[in-house]
Amino acid sequence: MPRSSLPLNALRAFEAAARHGSFTKAAIELCVTQTAISHHVRSLEARLGAAMFKRVPRGVTLTAEGEALLPPLRESFDRIDALLDRFDGGALHEVLTLGVVGTFAVGWLLPRLQEFRERCPHIDLRLSTNNNHVDLAAEGLDYAIRFGDGAWHGTLAEALFDTPLAALCSPRVAAALRAPEDILQQPLLRSYRSDEWDAWFNAAGLGHRPSPIRGMTFDSSLAMMDAALQDAGVALAPPLMFERHLSTGAIVQPFDIQVPRGGYWLTRLQSKPETAAMAEFRSWLTSSRP
Repeated sequence: MPRSSLPLNALRAFEAAARHGSFTKAAIELCVTQTAISHHVRSLEARLGAAMFKRVPRGVTLTAEGEALLPPLRESFDRIDALLDRFDGGALHEVLTLGVVGTFAVGWLLPRLQEFRERCPHIDLRLSTNNNHVDLAAEGLDYAIRFGDGAWHGTLAEALFDTPLAALCSPRVAAALRAPEDILQQPLLRSYRSDEWDAWFNAAGLGHRPSPIRGMTFDSSLAMMDAALQDAGVALAPPLMFERHLSTGAIVQPFDIQVPRGGYWLTRLQSKPETAAMAEFRSWLTSSRP
């Protein structure tokens, strides 16, 4: 009889007995008798022409042949179980793994995820945030949304939208700002990209900046905005990502001056084919952008 016709019950009995090191415990797990487990294991051994277990005083232990069979069999059962878990209400749920720079996740994506869930209830989104440093391959991501110019080696990148930077601060700090040059008297909160305030000063017609700049440096615009909320200075950040703060008046934009410094991109590895779930998410994301 061909080996492709090995019965599932025999394989299940072998895996459970191997995991427990006991026919009795395997029988309890599978809700059968110990005799049934022994019968299934003998059937499997007869089909394969090799012993799977050795008897020991307190149970059974695997032979070399059994040790060779167990890992791929366990992996196969795990994959089957994972696939079956994705069925719900007669539909197959798909998993989408997404890495997102924290500012975009909190400022734009999370407030809109309910809309995505209603549109694509069969997609289970697994979201991880980062500070714009991400490794798609190492982290097993389907997509990554990140800030920059779209040039990442080995990556396909689709532009989402530009996010120009503006001076943002608390109302208390803004009260001392009558003209753009007044910002020079305040601590300037900034990212690790040191040229951003230079660009803002030039756009404001000031053409210079204090040297050195007074104020803290951040690797996250979210942390920078928290500092601005606590009157720590003037932040240079994208207003689009802080609409909630601006709408409540917790943060204000004292001047209309904005400077383009990059944008957000939807990226994936060139070597990774786009799945149906990825295509649906991309369609939703690009149709929702401002």
